[in-house]
Amino acid sequence: MSVKETLHELDELLPSAVALPSSAVVAGGLIGGYAVARFTGVRALGGAVLLAKGVVAGRTWYRSAGPATTAGLSVLYLAGFGLSHPLAKRIGAWPSVFTVAAVNAAASWALVDRHNFRGETA
Repeated sequence: MSVKETLHELDELLPSAVALPSSAVVAGGLIGGYAVARFTGVRALGGAVLLAKGVVAGRTWYRSAGPATTAGLSVLYLAGFGLSHPLAKRIGAWPSVFTVAAVNAAASWALVDRHNFRGETA
C-alpha cells in the first residue's frame, strides 16, 4: 500500500474536512497555540496545537480549493507564526498574535470558506 493510499484511508476515518470554517481553525491555531505555550510554559505544546490546527485547516483547503491554494495558505500560516515574533517586539505579543491570526483568517475565508459557507444554517 502506498503512502498516498494510507493517507487517503486515514482521511476517510476523520470527520468531514469542511465541517468547520478553516478561517476559524487557523485563527484558533495561532491564538490557541500561543496561549497554550504562554500559559503552560511549554513551547512545544503550543507548537503541537499550531500543527494540529494547521493540519485540520489544510484538509479543508485541499478538499475545497486544491493543492495550489493549500500550499499558499500553508505558507501564509507558517509565515504568520514566524512573523508574529518580530512584530511582537513592535506592538506587543497579544496584538501581534491577533494581527497574524486575523490576516490568516481573512485569507482563508476569501480563498476557501466563502465558497463553502454562504450563510447556511444548521
